[in-house]
Amino acid sequence: MPEGDTVWNTARVLQRALAGARLTGSDFRVPQLATTDLTGWTVRESASRGKHLLLRLTGTDAEPWTLHSHLRMDGAWRAYAPGERWSGRPAHLIRVVLRSPAAVAVGYHLHELALVPTAGEESLVGHLGPDLLGRDWDAGEAVRRLAAEPDRTIGEALLDQRNLAGVGNLYKCEVLFLRGVSPWTPVGAVPDLPGTVALAQRLLAANRGRWTQSTTGVLQRGGTSYVYGRRAQPCRRCGTAIRKEELGERVTYWCPACQPGVELPRNAQDRPR
Repeated sequence: MPEGDTVWNTARVLQRALAGARLTGSDFRVPQLATTDLTGWTVRESASRGKHLLLRLTGTDAEPWTLHSHLRMDGAWRAYAPGERWSGRPAHLIRVVLRSPAAVAVGYHLHELALVPTAGEESLVGHLGPDLLGRDWDAGEAVRRLAAEPDRTIGEALLDQRNLAGVGNLYKCEVLFLRGVSPWTPVGAVPDLPGTVALAQRLLAANRGRWTQSTTGVLQRGGTSYVYGRRAQPCRRCGTAIRKEELGERVTYWCPACQPGVELPRNAQDRPR
């Protein structure tokens, strides 16, 4: 699941593969950048901000530029050795290829791909809240942003990247289960909102540097989550069947026994998706 920790890991892969390298070629397969040629440009660093990936480069002029991409639900970057077979995804999903003497970086199914002056990065990521995995993580500011809309459901508020950057559906479900909070609870009624924010940060940080996302401490398949992806399976705490339902434009998983207090809307149905 491309959430903040996955993007952080991806940024590290590109950092190791390309940082300091002078590009020997590029191939953009999106209309807005189809004629762009980054040959001769130098990759300065690869960084992440929430779910956004920022590849910072120095071009033929003095002004630094940033190649911005968003993974959303299905995007990915892969790094290969020169001559190695590209096995990450089908070829028709490739959106960009960056070549250097030591590595080839291939971007699959990337979204919002754009090349902007580095000084203008804020136009793309300036709306984001504090980055859970950023050096400038500010838990107090994240709490303040969440609390600014007390009538909004906590499930929706946690997914809003303007509040805190990096939480996706997996971490939303797992954090609320561990806190014993119904996803439909209004933000203003959540007990210990700072504790909820702190837990979200700890869970993402715990998965930084590995590709298997686990909130349980178990890395084996089938044991990595408490509620996410476990519809109709028994709760690991109480044995109640885990439920799955829409919340806004996303689905949510929760245990009705461990996360009581707020009933579902009357038109809600526990239907498979």
